[in-house]
Amino acid sequence: MDKKPYEGFQFPIYDDSNFIAAQRQRNAQDIVRRFRIQNDEIYRELESNGLNSSMVDYLLLFLVSFLIDHADVKSSPAQIYNQFKSRYPLLGLMIRQYNIPRDLADRYMLRIIEMILLLIRDTQPVSEPAPGSGWSRWQNLGGMLTTSPAASSWGPGRIDVFAGGTDDAMWHKWWDGTQWTDWENLGGVVTSAPAAISWGPNRIDTFVRGTDNAMWHKWWDGTQWTDWESLGGILTSAPASSSWGPNRIDTFARGTDNGMWHKWWDGIRWSDWENLGGILTSAPAAISWGPNRIDIFARGVNSDLIHKWWDGRRWNDWESLGGILTSGPSVSSSRPRHIDVFARGRNNRLFKKSWNGSQWNEWQDMGGDINSEPASVSWGTNRTDVFARGQNENLIHTWQE
Repeated sequence: MDKKPYEGFQFPIYDDSNFIAAQRQRNAQDIVRRFRIQNDEIYRELESNGLNSSMVDYLLLFLVSFLIDHADVKSSPAQIYNQFKSRYPLLGLMIRQYNIPRDLADRYMLRIIEMILLLIRDTQPVSEPAPGSGWSRWQNLGGMLTTSPAASSWGPGRIDVFAGGTDDAMWHKWWDGTQWTDWENLGGVVTSAPAAISWGPNRIDTFVRGTDNAMWHKWWDGTQWTDWESLGGILTSAPASSSWGPNRIDTFARGTDNGMWHKWWDGIRWSDWENLGGILTSAPAAISWGPNRIDIFARGVNSDLIHKWWDGRRWNDWESLGGILTSGPSVSSSRPRHIDVFARGRNNRLFKKSWNGSQWNEWQDMGGDINSEPASVSWGTNRTDVFARGQNENLIHTWQE
C-alpha cells in the first residue's frame, strides 16, 4: 500500500525570517542539514519503518521551526514534545498513517528533539557578562550537561573536559591547541560529576561515583581508554583528584559521615580510604602546586569555603576562608605557591579567591551566570581556564587572557 501523509494535516509555511531566532539560532534549514550529516542512522531507522528521507526532512524542518519560534530551548525534550503535541494534535494521526507504533514514535521524537536542541544550543551566543578585567567573555561549547564539568591538562595548550550526559554516561571534549573537538562518549553510568587529573604527558585519569556509590576509575594510557574499575568506598559526593608528581594520584570525596575521605595511588597500588574529618556540604576540590603539597577545599556548614592542606609531613587543621558559596568549589594553580579557588555565589555569579604565596585575597565577583559548580585548570604559567554548565545546560568557558 502506498503510504501518504494524513491528508487533513497541513504544515504551516514559514518564510526565511522565521527561521532565525534573534541572534541566537542559525537558519533552520542549516540545522536540518547538520542533523542529517551527524545522524544518518536516524534516517535509516525511520526509512526502515516506512518514512522516506524527503518526508523525514520535511518533518525535521517543521520541528526545528517550532523549536526556534515557539519552544523554550531551556526546557527538557519531554516538555517540548508535550508542547509540540498540544499545538499540533494531528501529528499523531499523520504518524499513524505510516503504521509506526505510538510508543516507538514517541521515542524517536524525544531522541530527535534532544539532538536538535544540541545543535541549536551549539549555535547560541552566550549573553552572560564577562568575568572581569583580564578575562575573556564566556564561550559556548555546546553539549547538554547533566552534571558539573571537570577539566584537566597534560601539556601546554591542551585541555580535556568531562561531564555527565543525558544518557548518564561520561562525555569528553578536548582542546588540541588549535580547536575544540566534538563530544566523545566514554560510557559508564555516572551518578556524580567527574573528576580528572593528569600526572604526565598524554596521561589522563578520571573518577566518578557509580550507581553503587563507589568510586570508579577510567584512564587514558596514551593510546586508548581503559575499562572502568571500581575503587570502592561509599561516596556521598562527586570525587576530586590531584597529583603532586609522576605516577602519583590523590583522590578525595565526602563520605557517609559528611567528612572528607582520602585515597591515593603511590605508583604501585591504591591505599585504603583515610578519614580527614571536617563537615562538608559539597563535593571537595583538590590541587597540588609543588612536590608533596596538596590543598583541599569544600563548602562548610556555614556555606563558607573551608580549607585543609598537606605540607609534606602532616595534614593541617581545617580553616574557614569565608564567603557564601552556592556550589562546591573548584581550584587550580598556574604557578608555584599560587592557588585560585572558584565557586558559584549568589545570583549564580562566579566568584574567585586567590592565594599569592603569603596571604589570601578578598573574594572577587567575576560575574557570569552559571548553573553548576565551576571547573578550573591551568596548562601554563599565568594561564587559567574556567568551565561551567550554562543556563541552557551547555558547557561554557572563560579564560585568563
